[in-house]
Amino acid sequence: MPTVIEDIPKELQPAADAALAWVNKERNASYKLTGLVDPDPNWQPEDGEATELGLVLCENDMCSREQVRIQKHGDGFQIAGVAAEEALIPHHLDPPEGVRTPWIDEQLAKHKFIVLVFYRGFW
Repeated sequence: MPTVIEDIPKELQPAADAALAWVNKERNASYKLTGLVDPDPNWQPEDGEATELGLVLCENDMCSREQVRIQKHGDGFQIAGVAAEEALIPHHLDPPEGVRTPWIDEQLAKHKFIVLVFYRGFW
């Protein structure tokens, strides 16, 4: 079972921010990074070094996981998408708890009631 960490280590923050910017540009989206899946805790971003990052991204009420390959290149990073088996990276994810509660509060402020449906792991 993959491990999702919501507190991104400071060593990985610049790489994670670069990956988020790349995904948002590629998808013409405004995702927020809410976690990393199984990050390599020993990866030290040095010129030419590469690793894969599993990103948990949320936009409005939709969350997804993206797998990217990130390589340190000078002062920045080169990023590319990684093809992965569908079973390893579900297209949609239940949002992390820190994202779900504000969304529910926002909807309740706009409506008298809301109905949440939980179906096959999606909400």
